[in-house]
Amino acid sequence: MRRRNVVVAGAVVLGLAVLAVIVARRGPSGVEVDTTEVVRRDTLRAFVTASGEIVADRYADIGSSVMGRIDDLRVKEGDRVRAGQVLARLDPVQARSQRDAADAQVQALATEQVAAREQVRAAKADVEAARARVAESEANLRRVSALFAERLVSASERDTAVAAADGARAQLQSAQAAAARADESIRTAQRRQQQARAQAVGAGDLLAKTEITSPIDGVVSRLQVRQGEMVVIGIQNQPGTTLMTISDLADINAEIKVAEADVMRLKLGQSATVSLDAVPGRTFTGKVIEIGTGALPPPAGAAATAAAREFRVVVRIMEADSGLRPGLTCDAEILTDERKNAIVVPLQSVVLRAAEGSETDKTGVFVVRDNLVRFVPVTTGIIGGLSIEVTGVEPGTPVVSGPFQVLRTLKDGDPVSPSSAARR
Repeated sequence: MRRRNVVVAGAVVLGLAVLAVIVARRGPSGVEVDTTEVVRRDTLRAFVTASGEIVADRYADIGSSVMGRIDDLRVKEGDRVRAGQVLARLDPVQARSQRDAADAQVQALATEQVAAREQVRAAKADVEAARARVAESEANLRRVSALFAERLVSASERDTAVAAADGARAQLQSAQAAAARADESIRTAQRRQQQARAQAVGAGDLLAKTEITSPIDGVVSRLQVRQGEMVVIGIQNQPGTTLMTISDLADINAEIKVAEADVMRLKLGQSATVSLDAVPGRTFTGKVIEIGTGALPPPAGAAATAAAREFRVVVRIMEADSGLRPGLTCDAEILTDERKNAIVVPLQSVVLRAAEGSETDKTGVFVVRDNLVRFVPVTTGIIGGLSIEVTGVEPGTPVVSGPFQVLRTLKDGDPVSPSSAARR
């Protein structure tokens, strides 16, 4: 019995020893991670994607410079129009009466100016007559004064001659003042007539603007009013009525909103692919022709500091379908960069850690070796979809690709256990 117990005890000890050796050879158990191999791609492309809408390259929102009721609406949505064509007419009664009143005022002031010129001529004639009387009275005064010096006339006669000369001079000054007033009156009449003519031109312009004409050749892509509606003009922050939109559909663009994180990667001339929900299964090629230099206003109700900034970017659609219409929603994918024979890893594999012997964080990946991870610094390149270009690791090297929570806390030298899915 004692011998049997000894044998059992020996077997247990031997089993524990064997288990210890196995555990020692397997090493410490680690956290489960997903791994993938570094791969080489023939071509890696980086894209910027954004959404927007289809717009015409040239379009005009038609408003009105005068207020009034639409008497005659001559187009409907979808009609083709020519530059200068009358699209609608507003009630012209008020504008015509203002123009007629202004024309009548011009005529009245023209008559007043003629009368003022007559007054000027009369005043000038009075001045000339006064000058003649002054010359005559002064000559008489000189003659009487000479006779008085020879005691041939009395003092009263000389005084009479002096008074006559003084009176003639006073009359000349009065005539000159009247002539100056006449000159000023004609200048005033001329200014008033110029003002009246300007008012008449303005009234005539308003009357002409009761006819709404097209500024460009195109198509009525949007009609927002009906005959009989009132049209108002914009004041301060209150916009006026937009009657319609005329679009030149010869060239079609995709106008998209690009996030601020992506806009610096864009350049004029970059190629793009545009897709529309309205045209499933088909894409259109294009190129970037315009990049906004300033951010678009934030959406209504969003805090100016918290809202993500977006920039307006225009993509010209090459060989656009004639069926494309302004206002259709679209998605654009813009090719920003391309690499040949690129070495890539999943985007989430790249992390920031302090490399061995360094206190500053560096960009790198965790390489799996003998169920341990080693942080290897890498240099990153372009991002293509969910992959990123790297240099510093060789193709075929296993790297940790997840889970995200594990990657956040993983450190150099940590033991890991690749998941079964990753091993497969």
